[in-house]
Amino acid sequence: MLDDLKRQVCEANLNLKRSGLIILTWGNVSGRDPESGRVAIKPSGVSYDGLCAEQMVVVDLDGNVAEGELRPSSDTPTHLALYREFEGVGGIAHTHSTYATAWAQARRPLPCYGTTHADNFRGEVPVTAELTPEALAGDYELETGLAIVRAFEQRDPLEMPAVLVAGHGPFTWGATPAQAVENSIVLETVALMATISEGLTSGLGPISAALCDKHFFRKHGKDAYYGQE
Repeated sequence: MLDDLKRQVCEANLNLKRSGLIILTWGNVSGRDPESGRVAIKPSGVSYDGLCAEQMVVVDLDGNVAEGELRPSSDTPTHLALYREFEGVGGIAHTHSTYATAWAQARRPLPCYGTTHADNFRGEVPVTAELTPEALAGDYELETGLAIVRAFEQRDPLEMPAVLVAGHGPFTWGATPAQAVENSIVLETVALMATISEGLTSGLGPISAALCDKHFFRKHGKDAYYGQE
């Protein structure tokens, strides 16, 4: 029984709703137990109103239901593909938040225009390649996860805990479900900032790699000094 994980995942889903990034049932959060490898995730299509930990569905990394009476999120295969490939990830969030989704629909990576972005994401947030007709006709949600994995062949997912799925929307992750939600909130904020910045300045370029790295590693590097010990 993974009662604590289910509570964490339920609370993370509710926080995603409270943050304003979710309307109707457009989103989900999952969490992975490091010992068993099992994953708890929001049930498919269930309203956030009255959502409780007991409703969370537990699956193994092959997608077999281990606990729960409801069907897991339809995005479960995407989450599982990331857990199988991204070591150190303990939580994943998916939304259709307005500005991050707009960049995904534009098929554009999100440039690092400022230090607010660099505090959480080291460089531009990548956008995946569009899925082929063959992928769309197959296991769509799994193919979405594999497209994300391919976008990170030359990237560290712990330094870039976010992606824009072309024509679809954002996924974020972190060491915990709560951290994945935090990264969703930051991603939506910097996507809004980037949209406004491009409207104010034509030909805007990203900040320097040196400034980006300074802000990222002061919070996340081995010698990080932001915040308290």
